[in-house]
Amino acid sequence: MGGPMANEKSWQSRIGQATDKLAQSFVESISYDRRMYKQDIAGSIAHATMLAKVGLISDPDRDAIIAGLKSIEKDIESNNFTFDQSLEDIHMVIEDALIKRIGEPGKRLHTGRSRNDQVATDLLVWLATSGIPELRQKLDDLQRAFAHLADRSQDVVMPAFTHLQRAQPISAAAEALAWGEMFYNDSMRVSEHSALSQISDLPLGSGAIAGTSFPLDSDVVRDLLVFSTPQTDGEIPIFGGGPENSIERTATRDEACDFVYACSMIAMHLSRFAEQWIIYSTTEFSFIKIADRYTTGSSMMPQKRNPDMLELIRGRCGCVYGDLFALLTILKGLPIGYNRDLQEDKRIVFRAYDTVSSCLTMAAAIVSSASFVKENIEPTLERGFLDATSLAEYFVTKGIAFRTAHQIVGTLVARCEREGKSALAQLSVDEFNEAIKAQKAGVKLGKEVYECLGARNVVHRYRSAGAAGGEPLRKQLEDWKKRLGM
Repeated sequence: MGGPMANEKSWQSRIGQATDKLAQSFVESISYDRRMYKQDIAGSIAHATMLAKVGLISDPDRDAIIAGLKSIEKDIESNNFTFDQSLEDIHMVIEDALIKRIGEPGKRLHTGRSRNDQVATDLLVWLATSGIPELRQKLDDLQRAFAHLADRSQDVVMPAFTHLQRAQPISAAAEALAWGEMFYNDSMRVSEHSALSQISDLPLGSGAIAGTSFPLDSDVVRDLLVFSTPQTDGEIPIFGGGPENSIERTATRDEACDFVYACSMIAMHLSRFAEQWIIYSTTEFSFIKIADRYTTGSSMMPQKRNPDMLELIRGRCGCVYGDLFALLTILKGLPIGYNRDLQEDKRIVFRAYDTVSSCLTMAAAIVSSASFVKENIEPTLERGFLDATSLAEYFVTKGIAFRTAHQIVGTLVARCEREGKSALAQLSVDEFNEAIKAQKAGVKLGKEVYECLGARNVVHRYRSAGAAGGEPLRKQLEDWKKRLGM
C-alpha cells in the first residue's frame, strides 16, 4: 500500500486530477535516484537541525525527525524498505515514510525548502561523498597495479613506438609508469580540477527558485554537511557559505558536467590503454600476456584467445562520451531556473560513473595479472635501428652539430639497409668515420662508439628527467612507491 502521499501528490490541491499510471511511470526517478538515500537523509537531518536552531520547529520535533530519518536509513541498508514508485523520487519516498512513522513532526521537515534545492544539494553531496572518492580509490588501485607491473618489469627492454613504428628503446617499466601517470592525472582532475572543489555555496536554502521569507541559516546546514564530507587534498572545505544566488544554485548543473567530463577523460585513457594492450596481445607482437580468465575463446575457432575484456573497456568509452554529450545537450536549451529536464542529469551521471567504475575495476585486475613477455620482445629488439638517436646524440658529445649528426646517422641507416645489415653496431669504426668525413664534420671515432649502440646500452644511458630508463626511471619508480606506500 502507498503512504500518505501516494494517492495525493504534494501539488495535487492545485492541479486537481491524480496522475494516471502511464504518466506516473513516465515521470518517476526513484528507480535510479534511490542511490542518493544517504545524501538525502543527511541533508534532511542538517535541514531539520537548522530549522530548530532558527526557531521554525521545536527541539522535540527535530529529535523525532532525526530519529525517524535514521530508522529509515537503517531499514534501507538492511533491505527492509519499499521504494514506492508512485511517489516519484527519493525525496518524496523518504518524506512519506517519515510522516508514516512519526506523524505531524514529519510534515514540518519540508519547511523552507523545495525539491528543486533539495535534489541539487543531494547530487552535490553524492558527488562529494560517493562519486569522487570512490572513483579516486579505483584510480589509485589501477595506479598501484601499474606500479607493481613496472617494478617487476625493470629488466625488460622493449621498443617504444611513434606512428606505431619502432622509435627508441625503453624499459618496459617506463611504459607501465606512463599509464600510471595518466590515471594519476585523472585522479587529480576528478577532484581538484572539478567545479565541485570550488563550490562557495550549497543549493539547500534556495527553495524553488527565489529563496524564502523564513530566516534560514545556511551556515548550519553547510557545517553539518562538511563535517561528514571528505576534504580535498589541500584541506579546503568542499562546501562554503550560504547561497549567493538562489536562481543560479537551483538551475546549475556545472558540477555534474565537470564530473561526467572527468569520467570521459578516464574512459578515454582506459580506451587508449586497452587498444595498446590489444595490439601487444596479438601474435604479431606477443609483447604482453594477461591471465586467461580475462580472455575468451571462439565459438568456432578452438585456438583463439581473445582479449574481450580489453575490447569492452575500449568500446564502453563511447558510451561515456555519449553521456557527456547527452548532459550538455539537455542543458544547452534550458532557461535559467529549475526545469524537469534536469531530472535526467542523475540518470546520466550515475550511468557514466557506473561504466567508468566497472572498467577501472576490470583494468586493475587485468594489469595485476599481466607480464611483459621478455623472450618474445628481446629476439627482435635490434630491429628498426632503435639506437639511431643515441648514436646522433653521441656524435653531438664529440662536437658535431645535431642536424649534421642527424644527417650522418641517416646515411648510416640507409647504408645498413642497402647492405642487408639489421643493426648499426654491425658497421665498422672505419665505416662510421667515413660517413663523418663525408659531411666534413672533422671528428674521428674509436671503438668507444659501440657503448652507445644496442637497445640495452641506450636505455642505461638516459639521463633527462622522466626518461624511460637509467637513473631517471629508477627515481620515478622510487617516487611511485613512496606515493602509493608500496
